[in-house]
Amino acid sequence: MVPAPVEDPLVDRPFVVICGPTAVGKTAASVALAQRIGAEIIAADSRTIYRFMDIGTAKPSSEQRRAVPHHLLDIADPDEVVTLATYRGLAAGAIAQVRGRGRVPLLVGGTGLYIRAVVEGFTIPAVPPDRELRCRLEETEQHAPGALYARLAALDPAAAARIHPRNTRRLIRALEVYEHTGRPISSLQGRGDPLGRALQIGLTMAREALYRAIDDRVDGQIAAGLVEEVRGLLARGYAPSLPSMHGLGYKEIAAHLDGGIPLEEAIRTLKRNTRRFAKRQYTWFRADPRIRWIDVDDRDAEQVARAIHAMIE
Repeated sequence: MVPAPVEDPLVDRPFVVICGPTAVGKTAASVALAQRIGAEIIAADSRTIYRFMDIGTAKPSSEQRRAVPHHLLDIADPDEVVTLATYRGLAAGAIAQVRGRGRVPLLVGGTGLYIRAVVEGFTIPAVPPDRELRCRLEETEQHAPGALYARLAALDPAAAARIHPRNTRRLIRALEVYEHTGRPISSLQGRGDPLGRALQIGLTMAREALYRAIDDRVDGQIAAGLVEEVRGLLARGYAPSLPSMHGLGYKEIAAHLDGGIPLEEAIRTLKRNTRRFAKRQYTWFRADPRIRWIDVDDRDAEQVARAIHAMIE
């Protein structure tokens, strides 16, 4: 069960955002920074919200979570749907709680839409998930790839311009909102009340270095038991068709366990898909002129934390 949000009486206080592509080092840097400035970390990641999905989502380690309080990790089961509106409400509540303790809210993650919802305070249509409709739309896309994007482009060109044609989850959500309201999702999304002034820091590194870090992470996840983690999720009854199981690492390993591809091929595919995902993250964050960037090449987490601290003082 997803917890309920709380109100924030201290909305005038600023909070810090650390964003950037996967494997760039956000987790280690944010823990080091939090220890420096008396912060608590609020996850802005659409995958680490799920229980039982630890290795494939690269959640902070138990040691890191003991060192610094973390929020919005493990808040939903893999078969629960957490909408953007739900996430924003929970993030607002977490920020309020952290401020109420006299500490600094530190929003950390790579899910750009989550971060934008918090930073800009835009309102989101409160349309509940429609599982039957989602299944129909998924089947449509499976039988006719590109059909959902074409349909959305005809109904809501503004929304289609902001969604990647292969981002099936977001395409389905936009069409779901249209089906239930009769209005384009772009016309229903507006600016609401921001949660305070945000100081946004982006982490970046040379592409070759990032790709090596991605490959190393995937190899480490396999060694840490990613195959066993996915096997356990399937054994619990979490179907590969679930949105949570479409995430990087889970869909590739599930395809291997289903007997479709050898493990070596699944690993190669996972590395390739993760590199492509990182590129899309860069594109999203680079479009925001409010983000101040730090090159983390040849810097360890403590050095990155010191650099961020100097920027936000």
